[in-house]
Amino acid sequence: MSEHVATVTWQCDRGDFSADRYSRAHLWTFDGGAEVAASSSPDVVPVPLSDASAVDPEEAFVASLSSCHMLWFLSIARKRGFVVESYRDRAAGRLGKDADGKLAITEVVLHPEARFSGANIPDATQLDSLHHAAHASCFIANSVKTEIRCEPIYIT
Repeated sequence: MSEHVATVTWQCDRGDFSADRYSRAHLWTFDGGAEVAASSSPDVVPVPLSDASAVDPEEAFVASLSSCHMLWFLSIARKRGFVVESYRDRAAGRLGKDADGKLAITEVVLHPEARFSGANIPDATQLDSLHHAAHASCFIANSVKTEIRCEPIYIT
């Protein structure tokens, strides 16, 4: 199998750590060299202690589910003889209380919109099958207990 590494780095700013008045801004560095500005969500820790322009863990969770689904969708579509020209998903995660009363991302809804070209364009049933197979194959979706729904946008 494989290992995937992300380094999270934070440094205390001039805020008052003991009084809970410090910046939550930090940096994610990935094994390939990409760096991403990160922070707590402004919905959880208000600005200026959060950086609203940075990626928060909740957004990253939603993005990782969407990205994994898309990568499997593209692979499966290609294997089934479809040519995907573009793909866009405005995925949304909902923070709420789980069955144990703990805060959790309780639901992620994917809204994938794929555009195809060529002579072989999937109909609605085939498109549903592609998304179902992608969801079943997604490593990230298989790793979490969050409800993940796929509500594809059909283009005619």
